[in-house]
Amino acid sequence: MTKRWTQRPAGSTWGDWGDDDELGRINLLTPQKVLEGAREVQAGVSFCLSLPLDYPGGTSLNQRRHPPVIAPTEDLDGNPATFYNVHQKDIPKYGRPRHVDVWADDVVTLSLQYSTQWDSLAHAGAEFDVQGEGRDEAVFYNGYRSGIDLVGPKPDAAGDGSDHLCFAHHLGLEHMAYHGVQGRGVLIDVAHHLGHEFRGVNLQMLQEIMAADTVVVEPGDVLLIHTGFATKVLEWNRDPDPVEIHRMCAYLDAHDDALLEWIAESQIAALVADNYAVEGMVAGKPTEGRHSLLPIHHLCLFKLGVPLGEMWYLHELAAWLREHHRSRFLLTAPPLRLPGVVGSPVTPIATV
Repeated sequence: MTKRWTQRPAGSTWGDWGDDDELGRINLLTPQKVLEGAREVQAGVSFCLSLPLDYPGGTSLNQRRHPPVIAPTEDLDGNPATFYNVHQKDIPKYGRPRHVDVWADDVVTLSLQYSTQWDSLAHAGAEFDVQGEGRDEAVFYNGYRSGIDLVGPKPDAAGDGSDHLCFAHHLGLEHMAYHGVQGRGVLIDVAHHLGHEFRGVNLQMLQEIMAADTVVVEPGDVLLIHTGFATKVLEWNRDPDPVEIHRMCAYLDAHDDALLEWIAESQIAALVADNYAVEGMVAGKPTEGRHSLLPIHHLCLFKLGVPLGEMWYLHELAAWLREHHRSRFLLTAPPLRLPGVVGSPVTPIATV
């Protein structure tokens, strides 16, 4: 196999775990890190860190991502949209069945990044000169190529939809699921200190909050940022304010170079927030030349191999940790083991 790249982006981790690595810093979730997480379990209390997967409701947060649609599969006679049971009205037609079983089976149409989710390393790539020849190519983490390793829609030549597929042959979340996502989580309670104002959090602010709460982040930890965003989403009960949802709660200031440098140097295994996108969807300072629309996505997913968690629900966990003067816990959060996906719903569990 020909090596996919001869030069890697400055400051990246490409190749650090081998030429064919598809996990990035999830590799830092070693047995030792699992043990470190397990040692944080003192009370035996668990917290679900997922919103109901039909939240936030509607499409005001992202017009391309729709709420899940759940429907029953066909019945034993092939009739669509019915459960596997015999309704009272159907008894004259079928006669009373000889069995007593009543069955249910269902199917869901789901936007994989609609609610509480993982972003995979296949979610965001960049144009970069991987061969050092002065020619940019569309690539993802560790040099995996768009159109070869990650395939987008193709013309429907057959007319039956068989060629109209998107698929991550590499970097899909099934690798992360198989490895297992378990270790020590560390929470920074930004909401407690800053309230729910829409504002960017730079490195100085983040470190001041960490110092006030005695939060220490070590290599291989999964870092969680509590902003209160998901708490407000839950309060809206699937009917979010279409304006307010885009201008509430804190976010990481991706235009603070010091913050980006800290994320890289911290060696965290993953970065999670309870808000939309972790970083703010806001314009930064004017930049000459080409640049990334979402610098934290670019840094984490493309360069470092750090998966991003978005829209996690952290309210009860944050309150419990504050009451007990703690910030660490055992985190278990594997994505779906669904081959080829670039995002996945997740039901994370924190145990304290």
